[in-house]
Amino acid sequence: MARLVAMYKHPKDQAAFDTYYAAKHMPLAKTVPGLRRYDISTGPVATPAGPSGYCLVATLYFDSMAELGAALHSPEGQATAADLGNFADGGVDLLVFDTEEV
Repeated sequence: MARLVAMYKHPKDQAAFDTYYAAKHMPLAKTVPGLRRYDISTGPVATPAGPSGYCLVATLYFDSMAELGAALHSPEGQATAADLGNFADGGVDLLVFDTEEV
């Protein structure tokens, strides 16, 4: 299974970020073709040593890297990526990778 992990850095206005993410961005991301599962962190995002520079982590699951790539290049994927500029003013780090169960 392939994954896209979006790690959102602390925004200027956390309440506005949370409202926009829940009302606009999350529903938009759910339209991406091939998406099998989507989860987000709850509560503070921390490291073993304490606080992190992130306020939210979202993980999107796809059947394969090919499906993930197709999703990112789809009109829905492009719209979701373009939407980041509307609310993620603190920045976002995106990671993509394949996994295997061990």
